[in-house]
Amino acid sequence: MRLGQYSSAGCKEINQDSFGAVIPESPDLELKGAVIALSDGVSSSQVSQIASETAVKSFLSDYYYTSGAWSVSHAAKQVLTSTNAWLYAQNQQGPYQYDVEKGYVCTFSALILKKQHAHIVHVGDSRIYHLRGGKVTVLTRDHRLYDEQKTSYLSRALGAGGQINIDHHHLALEENDIFILMTDGVSDYLNATLIQQLLDSHSDNLTHCANAFVQHALDSGSDDNLTVQVVVVDSVDDNDQHVLFDQPLPIPPILDINQEFDGYKIIRNIHSSSRSHVYLAVDLTTKQQIIIKTPSIELSHDDIYLERLMMEEWVAKRIHNPHVIEVPAINRPRHYWYTISKFIQGQTLAQWLLDHPQPSLSQIRDIVQQVAKGLMALHRSDILHQDLRPENIMIDETGTVTIIDLGAARVAGITEFEDDQVLGTAMFTAPEYFIGAGANENADLYSLAVLTYYMLSGRYPYGLSAAKARTLSAQHKLQYQTVVDPKRDIPLWLDATLKKALHPNPTKRYQVLSEFIYDLHHPNPVFLRNLNPPWIEKNPLKFWQGLCLLLAILLLISLLKPFN
Repeated sequence: MRLGQYSSAGCKEINQDSFGAVIPESPDLELKGAVIALSDGVSSSQVSQIASETAVKSFLSDYYYTSGAWSVSHAAKQVLTSTNAWLYAQNQQGPYQYDVEKGYVCTFSALILKKQHAHIVHVGDSRIYHLRGGKVTVLTRDHRLYDEQKTSYLSRALGAGGQINIDHHHLALEENDIFILMTDGVSDYLNATLIQQLLDSHSDNLTHCANAFVQHALDSGSDDNLTVQVVVVDSVDDNDQHVLFDQPLPIPPILDINQEFDGYKIIRNIHSSSRSHVYLAVDLTTKQQIIIKTPSIELSHDDIYLERLMMEEWVAKRIHNPHVIEVPAINRPRHYWYTISKFIQGQTLAQWLLDHPQPSLSQIRDIVQQVAKGLMALHRSDILHQDLRPENIMIDETGTVTIIDLGAARVAGITEFEDDQVLGTAMFTAPEYFIGAGANENADLYSLAVLTYYMLSGRYPYGLSAAKARTLSAQHKLQYQTVVDPKRDIPLWLDATLKKALHPNPTKRYQVLSEFIYDLHHPNPVFLRNLNPPWIEKNPLKFWQGLCLLLAILLLISLLKPFN
């Protein structure tokens, strides 16, 4: 394929359009395809260029991190749903909450060419044209509404609402197919005849061709930003491989030791349950040891569970942090439904605690700080872990701590799963989950605080009561049990730090992880004052009684003075 692109601010000072393309080398070209995308900011906003740039950059990046088991349409929609949630959150948290058309809003259109098919993903009023055999066809629908004065406005755009309806369809590719993506600053000044004429005049240089489209619109009076991308398909892959664009993959059978499976050799079974099987395997090509996680055959028809399994791999690919599990790059198609992750030579925190039943305060702080760094990396991408516990944390031979098992992670905007479903382990789960309240980053902070408390004491801060408190009134009655133990040297101010982090009411906890971590290492002056309050606060009754006695004595002395 060949590509030409051109963009201009036109008569405006700022170009609010954004565009880009990724044409990967083999095998990524066969696995995920080539992506061409553009986005158009809305003229009523002074920040929509940020929205359009975010939409294009995040799509070109995150699409290639999605699972190879997902269809093109599903992968694209998941990425755009996440991007829409982020843009909408910026509007709701800023000055554009009630004036969204002035906020982070943009259109988005993308062409994905994979094997023998072209996939169209579209929101807004940019357009994608298709030319074949001299016929020009518009592949997208303008998402516009018109009022009585014939004034039009966008009916769909990224960032405009909490939910987004995304158009998608596909068509079979043929050699010499031509696709043209353009924003409305260009398409409003063209028709099928002009499109064909401009293509014929500049067929030898696609960049000049894109420029010619833009120049024609400017000469015709366009007062908007202008962007055009021209794609020519020179040849089409005619190999009929197993993984087609929308074909579901089968669930693998239970794997045996030394069995070769999809390019791997199984070394041993690490864990099996009613939901999944986890194996240690070696990649026969790279000789690298990896972890393979396969779904249970009994859950082969549970779409929500299978979706979560593949979401786990996508989340891991999006995060680049030494304290979050890594997914190795495998450049070949997969033929079954499973996930892979890096093998960590070490032990879980649960096993480490069995070997170190009374870890030192410095060891605990080091572990907690590394886990917090991993959580902060997840939170920066609007991801909640939701299942932080000793079994989901690995410590390698160098002491590096890594968060593993992202199966319960929640990606902002991805709403296929029930929000009030408790996915984590009850004893480490924040109380708001049990009453169906919305959770945010400090729900993970609560879990981290429980983990800290547990490493210090081997107990839970509310015993078994927190997991049983399923109403607000029950949660108000929860009594925090001090972590201070006469057998251990635990500062009182540290107990106060944990008490705040573990408050049942999320608004009364620390609001950022870094503040909690800082207070784990440094005595908070507020807590120190509370631990040693003035006498009037310790015993106000005796204070006022003593003051009254003193005043009475002084009064008596003053009355007796004249007699002296």
